[in-house]
This record gives sequence, structure tokens and C-alpha cells, in this order.
Amino acid sequence: MQKLITGTVLKPQGIRGELKIKPFTDSAEVFRSFRRVFLDGEEYKVLGVRTGDGFVYLSLRGVPDRNAAELLRGKEVSIPRDEAPELPAGSYYIADLLGSELVTEEGKLLGILTDITPSGTDVYTMSANGREILFPAAAGVVLHVDTEAKRITLSETRFKEVAVL
Repeated sequence: MQKLITGTVLKPQGIRGELKIKPFTDSAEVFRSFRRVFLDGEEYKVLGVRTGDGFVYLSLRGVPDRNAAELLRGKEVSIPRDEAPELPAGSYYIADLLGSELVTEEGKLLGILTDITPSGTDVYTMSANGREILFPAAAGVVLHVDTEAKRITLSETRFKEVAVL
């Protein structure tokens, strides 16, 4: 089962086992749709979700108090890929993009997408000829994304302007 990492446990919140989560999603509100989450491969039923200041506060079955919550500090929160909410057109899950071929409009292979750093304008890391090249996914750089074919078409001109070699 493929999983999507959706956040990380920062610390216990209060004395009743609630966890403070740093979400890796565009909106913390998406956690409200989760019925179960996985922490280090172990499944937990979601009992309660609240959000505030960009953080998520989760109550999970099997985490009754602060001591139990403390044991989960630093763990990644994930969900099954097939339970992930649908995204609006033009938005993609990072896991669906990683490993994609990066090609020019003419089909010339530039490299393979190895990492994405989320920010105002995401920063893509690609591997090409044993080197790492970083570039922002700025307007005009990414022309087309085909998650099924694992292929991302870039404007070669714009790519050369913004790439950090």
C-alpha cells in the first residue's frame, strides 16, 4: 500500500494525548477528512481533529495521555494514497511527481525529478548526469504534467534562466 506523508508530530498538546502536527498539506483543514492515519507503519483511528495557526491537533485511539503522545514525537503522519482527497486541477501530490522524467518541449531528456521543496514557488531538484540541479517551478517553466506517464515538460529557455547549476 502506497502512503502519502501528510505531516510530522511536533509534540504532545495538553494532558489528554492530543498531538500537535506540522502539516505538509496546502491546508491543515484537509486533516478533517482523515478517518485513520499511520505513524511509523502503525494504524491509528482518528477520534478528533482541530486546527489553528497552521497546525493540526489530532486525537487518536490508543493515545490516551501525554505520556503515550510523547512517544510519538517526531514521527511522520501518513495516510494510504487511495484515501487521499482529490486535488483541484493543476495541483499534484509530491509523491505522484517524484521520479518523473523532465523533458523539453522537443522531448529532450533533461533529468529525473528527485525532490520537491514546498514553498511559495516550489523548488524542484533533479538528477542529471550525476549532478543535482535545482530550479523553481515558476510561471512558464513547467508547461505540462503527466502523472500517468511520469513525465513533466519544461520550457528549455525558462529552465536555463532559472536553474541553479
